[in-house]
Amino acid sequence: MDGCEAGAGVLKAMSPGVVDFLFRRLVAGEPAEDIQWSREGTALAVQPPGAELARRLSETDLDALTPAELFHYVRAAQRLAAWAESLREAAVGRYCAAPPAAPGGATASA
Repeated sequence: MDGCEAGAGVLKAMSPGVVDFLFRRLVAGEPAEDIQWSREGTALAVQPPGAELARRLSETDLDALTPAELFHYVRAAQRLAAWAESLREAAVGRYCAAPPAAPGGATASA
């Protein structure tokens, strides 16, 4: 594959929203990176996993993200998934370690 085909693949992967965003930025003489997103609060790259990160990810318009932002979005989603998995593992461990409940709601004793 030559350089032209590789470049066409990148452009093909970019949504119309991203292409429009980049074009408007370049015409305005601004960098192709969205610096406004970082001005709006904690960057996704450093947002701690939890409810706020889940909210931000769920409310993000993926078609409007630049390739760099999409990379950070995916990394943040991976961090959130790992955090949720650790919560699940802790709950399963607690469930499996709990003594079985006796009839009537009391715990069984040896």
